[in-house]
Amino acid sequence: MELAVVIPVRNEAPNIAPLVAEIRAALDGVADYEIVYVDDGSSDATVAAVRDLQRGCPRLRLVRHRASAGQSAAILSGVRAAQAPWIATLDGDGQNDPADIPRLWQMARAAPAEPPLLLAGWRRKRQDSAVKRLSSRIANRVRGALLGDGTPDTGCGLKLFRRALFLELPFFDHCHRFLPALVKRQGGRVVSVAVNHRPRQRGASNYGTLDRLFVGIADLLGVMWLMRRAKLPVILADDV
Repeated sequence: MELAVVIPVRNEAPNIAPLVAEIRAALDGVADYEIVYVDDGSSDATVAAVRDLQRGCPRLRLVRHRASAGQSAAILSGVRAAQAPWIATLDGDGQNDPADIPRLWQMARAAPAEPPLLLAGWRRKRQDSAVKRLSSRIANRVRGALLGDGTPDTGCGLKLFRRALFLELPFFDHCHRFLPALVKRQGGRVVSVAVNHRPRQRGASNYGTLDRLFVGIADLLGVMWLMRRAKLPVILADDV
């Protein structure tokens, strides 16, 4: 197993089958992969939709939260459950395009092992409402100025990284929005890659603009504290 596609979802039943079909079309013959869905306490038929597909797709796995614990917790559960050393994450609403994964996968395999790499999707042409686009643009600029993460779109759900790297990062609620800064804090390298972005076709968003704004301010202050407290020792080779 080389690559795990981790997808956190809550109440995304109509999007399960179309997205799985797209992932299989993109990765069959490209990588030895698995698909790990993490159901974050859905109240609709999301779990049933995944289980229906498992009968014909042995690569498809399901992790369940008894109650909603948030997107960051769902990603962590999926990464922990994954058997592959590389992780690609996707939002479960179908707006990320799985056809972009092979390009990121090729870049990851060609990269040197050190420093550790995070490939971050960059939705240069976002297919969202004007309010979402504006709030995201402001948030990215503020975050970039305060954290120096050099990433134009930290909120894109499409990312690719080593499992071991992710599990070394500090975990807190909403940490998925700060992965580039946290990876840089760990001494890693972040490369933003332009990816396709699509309008939502089915279901409704589980996140609002104002709730993300207010929570994001507190999180930003916390990450600033973490960045300032980072210490990266230089390891010397043993004398022979």
